[in-house]
Amino acid sequence: MKSENRPAKFRGASQYVLDEELAKIVNISIALEMPLLLKGEPGTGKTMLAHAIAESLKMPLIVLNVKSSMKLIDALYQYDTLTRLNDSRFGDSGRDVSNIEEYIKMGKIGQAFTTDKRVVLLIDEIDKADTDFQDDMLDILDQMQFDIIEVDKTVTAKNRPVIVITSNAKKDLSDPFLGRCNFHHIAFPDHDMMHKIIKVHFPDLKNDLTAACMETFYKLREIRGVEKKPATRELINWIRALQADADFQLKSLKEGDVPYLGVLFKKSSDLQLAAGR
Repeated sequence: MKSENRPAKFRGASQYVLDEELAKIVNISIALEMPLLLKGEPGTGKTMLAHAIAESLKMPLIVLNVKSSMKLIDALYQYDTLTRLNDSRFGDSGRDVSNIEEYIKMGKIGQAFTTDKRVVLLIDEIDKADTDFQDDMLDILDQMQFDIIEVDKTVTAKNRPVIVITSNAKKDLSDPFLGRCNFHHIAFPDHDMMHKIIKVHFPDLKNDLTAACMETFYKLREIRGVEKKPATRELINWIRALQADADFQLKSLKEGDVPYLGVLFKKSSDLQLAAGR
């Protein structure tokens, strides 16, 4: 595994508002070559941070979306036995069926290891995986290599990726896993931070509309019994909806008439609670 020149420090990206504490933990994780584990409720920008790091440092981004049924080997590589069987039967593919490597396809971690350029590797929603997956994955990421047993070959990373791991905290991660990562909890944006985020996305939005939208948004998040509170993404899309509506009147919003609740709430039960507030 070769080492490239250390990248410039991460200082945020065009569509990502970064606070100082988060910037520090990102940069120290890159410097120490340790995975950065991000926790926080959905919609706090965990996934978007990896996109912002890739944009800022001009690195490709590879995303591993973890599923509950996923096996670690799927993230490393897949051996396409079915295609090889078909090729051996029909013989019209032009591939050498005796060469198993022709039928090995790299998974997301494998791609991050074998690319010639250093990348950002986002492992999204690790808490969906079981404990064995989590711990074995970090063994691979520590060693920066894994074996392809079908061809008795070891794949060693050409460059160590910048690794970002997200968790929605739906279940606890193991102590060994936590001990091998740097950790940061991304809190839901307060009013000041949300105001900055809105101004990044809507630099020309009038102050009175910004204030009314934020006041309404935070009130809706406080409704008792809501299962999936609207997050930053929903707020941005809601403001876009209001801007697109030629008949929208700010006065009606200030009076409590909230249009397009379906942009903010994505579950029927939550929508009913918000409509009947």
